[in-house]
Amino acid sequence: MKDNDIQVSQHFFALRLNKDDVVKVLMGLNNASVVTDPKNPQLVNNGGPADVQKLVATLGVKSKSVTYSTSQLSTGVELISKPSKLQVPPWQMVSAILGGVPLRTATWWANPEIPSTTASSTIACWDSSLKKPGAVEIATTGHWSGKEFGLAGGLGTNYNHAKLGVSTSTTEHYSIFGDMNQQGTLSGTNCGSSQNGRGGTFYVVSNPQLSSSITSLISGESAPPEK
Repeated sequence: MKDNDIQVSQHFFALRLNKDDVVKVLMGLNNASVVTDPKNPQLVNNGGPADVQKLVATLGVKSKSVTYSTSQLSTGVELISKPSKLQVPPWQMVSAILGGVPLRTATWWANPEIPSTTASSTIACWDSSLKKPGAVEIATTGHWSGKEFGLAGGLGTNYNHAKLGVSTSTTEHYSIFGDMNQQGTLSGTNCGSSQNGRGGTFYVVSNPQLSSSITSLISGESAPPEK
């Protein structure tokens, strides 16, 4: 099948959830307008407690929310949910929510690309609910066992469809697993361009060993900041 979702590497993220966590994740997915059909048994087997079933039944509908949400799960993982009506660059949003921590990201980076940004970059497509983001670096190459590989978007044998990020701060050790690419715009008349106008979620893990490993994996060349 000639589809970039199939041909190009994705990432997997698994997490143990208790009942309270399931409720928080479902609320985050609802806020992000997750694409699904809870009435289709091939996609959803809705069971369990009544409150969980009720939340599952609300999925698959476009959210009217304009506000991001955050939840702390029982494992210490932080869940960030971006609604589609919050039309801002997604990974700059994550940086801002995490206190302006600088990030390095590896996503499907293709037209319309959001360039790397510095802490002083101007982002006109922004929202007053968000504080100022730190620098967000776009990784275009990474390394594994001494070999370099590509991390930009595109079709072929050397591209990336995962959505990973790490903090580059010396004091924070975040690994971030998301479902949004660095595509959209920093400014202009169409702030809803591409991923800016899409909902999505991010799972933030604070663990020095994991952060160090992913930092090494996506170390390499970076996209230049916007001139």
